[in-house]
Amino acid sequence: MNAIALVFPGQGSQRVGMGRDFWAQVPEARLLFEKGNESLGIDLARLCFEGPDELLTLTANAQPAIMAVSMAAFAALQREGVRHDYVAGHSLGEYSALVAAGSLAFEDAIRIVRKRGEFMQEAVVPGAGTMAAVLGLDKESVCAVCEEAARYGVVEVANLNGPGQVVIAGETKAIDRAIELAKQRGAKRAVRLHVSAPFHCSLMGPAGERLASALRVIPIADPLVPLVNNVDAELLMKREEIAGSLVRQVTSPVRWEDVVRKLVKEGVTLFLELGPGKVLTGLIKRIAPEATALYAEDLGSLRVAVNQVKALL
Repeated sequence: MNAIALVFPGQGSQRVGMGRDFWAQVPEARLLFEKGNESLGIDLARLCFEGPDELLTLTANAQPAIMAVSMAAFAALQREGVRHDYVAGHSLGEYSALVAAGSLAFEDAIRIVRKRGEFMQEAVVPGAGTMAAVLGLDKESVCAVCEEAARYGVVEVANLNGPGQVVIAGETKAIDRAIELAKQRGAKRAVRLHVSAPFHCSLMGPAGERLASALRVIPIADPLVPLVNNVDAELLMKREEIAGSLVRQVTSPVRWEDVVRKLVKEGVTLFLELGPGKVLTGLIKRIAPEATALYAEDLGSLRVAVNQVKALL
């Protein structure tokens, strides 16, 4: 039997206009946006549909906005009766995955995600830290680059996204030095990312501490389907494991390549990305070309994906 994994995107996938057709045509999706508005005290739908881009891109806004659209896509998928066997998410997307698995209530998750965005934004003075993508070097080479550049400040591996695609995070001076070293070692590209903070590195320690406190008052249930987490790329089945994993995720690398490989090992043959963009779909096709990877970022792509899923089952 073909196992299906639902996967959910992280920060960077946001775009003005996202989620509009789910809101307009799927009553359950519209209800989610309304719940998000009430939970956060902001007009989440207007933020997603109208922006402006500079407002939507702010970490504290982008994270709940992306989650709202991901869960709107999930609501639209549920109407089609497509089952799922596993869930996973990239960084922020792990919270969407936990909602889809029945472990977190949507209202609790969107509140904690907004707080997480605020905590991460406030952990480092603006401009003091950044991130960079390194393409065309293996993990070991990037780790060696980080070690050498560390004399200029904190610089660490933040995302292991796929073969030859690694993101680093740290203090700006050290990141700039790491970019130079990566190019010297033969990287195809090494460029700074347009981010507001150095996510998934030790500089996020204060954010992790604040998140741990916030998570203590959030009800967490056992997932109804297994989650493969970012930090360990392991199956989580018990609620006791989840809060600690989410806290460690803030300062640890996102091991996305390992997450996908773990899901394939568990028998997943079909991945469906729910939410804005198709970044994860592209990565999955490179990591596991033997699997089928589909995306649903609007009703059109959702219908195409559902037809392909039903044809394969």
